[in-house]
Amino acid sequence: MKTDARQRIAVINYDKCNPKKCGGWYCEGVCPVNRTGKQCIIHSDEEKPNISEELCIGCQICQAKCPFEAISIINLSIKLGLPIHQYGKNLFRLHRLPLPKEKSVVGLIGRNGLGKSTALKMLSGKLIPNLGLFDKKASWQGIIDHFKGKEAQAFFEKVSAGKIQVAVKPQNIDMIPRIVKGKKTLEQLLREADETNSFDQIIKSLELEKILDRKVENLSGGELQRAAVAAAAMKKSNFFFFDEPTSYLDIKQRINIAKFIREISEKGNSVIAVEHDLIILDYLSDFVHLMYGKPAAFGIVSQVKTTKSGINEYIEGYSKEENYRFRNYAIEFPEKTAEKSKKPLKLVEWPAFTKTFKGFSLEVKKGRLNKDEVVGIIGQNATGKTTFAKIVAGLLDSDKGKFDLKLKVAYKPQQLKSDSKETVEEFLRGKSKEFGTPQYQSDIMHPLELEHLLEKRIDTLSGGELQRTAIAGSLSQDADILLMDEPSAHLDVEQRLNATKAIRSIVNTKNISALIIDHDLVFLDYLADRIMFFDGVPSEKGIANTPFGMEEGMNALLKSLGITLRRERNGRPRINKLDSVLDREQKKKGNYYYS
Repeated sequence: MKTDARQRIAVINYDKCNPKKCGGWYCEGVCPVNRTGKQCIIHSDEEKPNISEELCIGCQICQAKCPFEAISIINLSIKLGLPIHQYGKNLFRLHRLPLPKEKSVVGLIGRNGLGKSTALKMLSGKLIPNLGLFDKKASWQGIIDHFKGKEAQAFFEKVSAGKIQVAVKPQNIDMIPRIVKGKKTLEQLLREADETNSFDQIIKSLELEKILDRKVENLSGGELQRAAVAAAAMKKSNFFFFDEPTSYLDIKQRINIAKFIREISEKGNSVIAVEHDLIILDYLSDFVHLMYGKPAAFGIVSQVKTTKSGINEYIEGYSKEENYRFRNYAIEFPEKTAEKSKKPLKLVEWPAFTKTFKGFSLEVKKGRLNKDEVVGIIGQNATGKTTFAKIVAGLLDSDKGKFDLKLKVAYKPQQLKSDSKETVEEFLRGKSKEFGTPQYQSDIMHPLELEHLLEKRIDTLSGGELQRTAIAGSLSQDADILLMDEPSAHLDVEQRLNATKAIRSIVNTKNISALIIDHDLVFLDYLADRIMFFDGVPSEKGIANTPFGMEEGMNALLKSLGITLRRERNGRPRINKLDSVLDREQKKKGNYYYS
């Protein structure tokens, strides 16, 4: 195996590769290197092909011609050397590793599919890095020798000796009810997880006392998230890994979780956290590693950076230490104005109405939706946002006050069903007659990156893939109102940006309206024209206010939380340090939403 720095990477997705259906190793026939008599793309017997990265000239013809989009040829502008781990010839490889730091929270920021799970397996000792030598047996001594004299040497000596105990909060919490055997309550689950006799303290910190007697299968997404964080925190560990710990949580709970995780690190533990909410990542972490590359093909871990510098570099798409541009554009944060310049055209109005359950009541004030408008819905969990959405979608009836919009609503719920045997293509074809047209491709398929998912079954999708498919399903429908409950969950930063563009494009093209429930303030700042703020007492009473302009609505939310936001020079929103000079100045002026 060649050991010098590669100039290109060739990856084959063997799940997609189908030599029989493409006419018999079609990629071999179109390869110009093969036509000169050399063996760049070859196969043995009836097996699938492999590509020689040493002979490949990077023309990408095989990539373009493969009918199943199974080939990726990446021409590199950076010399990477050997990877820290490669799964096999023409398979995913990871370059460099993030390293945990004692008494610190290290954040990972990057696209999904770049090797976070691979890195965790190596850091926890479940996978021995092979340094790209996938045809040889890897050993811990080889890794220790490789990192001799570096910080990683001491870490891997502990890993090889079994002195690193890892507690993991997984990304896909929706699977927890399926994994838990029997009709266990939350209290039973967490008492079984408690290895540190910290049950009472953690339950109180994460505000889980009132739901301990609930069956795990009946918990909401936010409740499952806090339960998963609690279970990980109760483990007897010195290295904690939290994968997307704030999905489904409201902004108040997100800040509380961030404080809770920081307290874990301050006790002398090492913490690595994956978080796609930029405001919370900034608030949570001490340092960050950028992760870039091509999802499912290769990943690169940057050198460690301070949180502020790292996030700003990620937004810019350029890693300074590596002198590497991994994105050809910078993420922009446009400033919002209170009102649109053009006069809004009314789509529909709703009257004031109420909905009452045992122990909970929702009061909704009258409101109005305009054409060509996105209204963001924000507020604490358990104040009735999802109940309101179900009434708008026609899945629940209001108690007092007639509610019938007489409009078609495309509803994406918070909890997504993932047990369908349909393929993604079958699902989307059933939603729209426009599927397959150039317009559908540019408005929905391309921004949501769904092309490579079409042949996958719904029940095999990851959390992020399922979310993007569900968003596409809503956007595909012939509707007057798009209604989405937490569409940013499980999406990485760039996928969230692309989702906002897809939603906005459909709203503008069809001249319709959208109601978007979400807790990522950056996501809503990008997308919403107005804000509908839900106030009240969680799990007791919710009050849905009339939609406000962005500034008024965000001010109402942030004031209720006691926090203020500012913008960096690049427009990035950041939470002000509590009781800082800027925090006090903004509160004095009553301007919680930027200065």
